[in-house]
Amino acid sequence: MERILVVGSTGAGKSTLARALGRRLGVPYHEMDALYFAGPGWAVNERLTEDVGRITVEPRWIIDSLGYPDVRDLLWDRADTVVWLDYGRRVIMPRVLRRSLRRSATRESLFGGNRERWRDWLTRDHPAWWAWSRYPVRRREIGERVDDPRFRPLSVHRLRTPRETASWLERLPSA
Repeated sequence: MERILVVGSTGAGKSTLARALGRRLGVPYHEMDALYFAGPGWAVNERLTEDVGRITVEPRWIIDSLGYPDVRDLLWDRADTVVWLDYGRRVIMPRVLRRSLRRSATRESLFGGNRERWRDWLTRDHPAWWAWSRYPVRRREIGERVDDPRFRPLSVHRLRTPRETASWLERLPSA
């Protein structure tokens, strides 16, 4: 495991696991949303493909995303391992709601200096609405990729509960 994608639905804990995995294995972690959002107003990084390309030619990396459409194939072609947090909605929805409540209340600075705002809760792009509505689509997309013969060489770890994930992580050798 040297070029790792941590995938799953919004709120599954991809970033948290990717950080922990990076510390445990001594592999550099890169947060996809920090690469994607370049500035205020949720501006998109116009050099995303170049930036991800530079990261993924390195021998070791972890990225916490299925991948935005522009870089999805690049990531999957260069990865050697996929860790799929395949948790149910009953796990991810409380997580994403708690996270968004905290971010809204504390005005936490996010990617590109952006913040979640209370009024954003009423939009379809809000993480809580996104997590709920995109859940079946995201699971299907990941499942199709995992089953695609093109990506069969990948080592896939499909973890279905937080307890299973914690146990799996604990069994990994430390760097």
